[in-house]
Amino acid sequence: MLLEGSCHCQAVRFSVESHEPVPFMRCHCSICRKTAGTGGYAINLGAVYETMQVQGNENLSVYRATMEGGQPSTAHRHFCKLCGTALWVWDPNWPELVHPHAGAIDTPLPVPPSVTHMMLGSKPDWVQVRPEPEDETFDAYPDESLAAWHQRHGLAF
Repeated sequence: MLLEGSCHCQAVRFSVESHEPVPFMRCHCSICRKTAGTGGYAINLGAVYETMQVQGNENLSVYRATMEGGQPSTAHRHFCKLCGTALWVWDPNWPELVHPHAGAIDTPLPVPPSVTHMMLGSKPDWVQVRPEPEDETFDAYPDESLAAWHQRHGLAF
């Protein structure tokens, strides 16, 4: 599925091919929550890095979070340096993948049949998670990848 996205001020626009476009996974870690999630979580999609096309590269900036122990994260969090919109995450440990933030996607996205709430051990008390019966919850990382979840639900694109 071709995804098209942009920042709020439209200075950065992008497109990317995604095999995992269903916005089902809500990450409550402090990095995602503070850089891209105002509801107490962020939603990242899975896409193929080599298909990424970007307009407005000069308006991009990258943030690398500091991890416990003071080491920089390997993840490169791309955002618009004009309006601050979080756009996508790319990590050289998985160079073939890119993870656009669902909130930056302009293409209509499929509705997920269930939601995976992850990194709940990091969420603040003010964030109330009310999972539906079919949802899954994890204090840290889930048991399956974005690709495996899509395959299990018959949603491979």
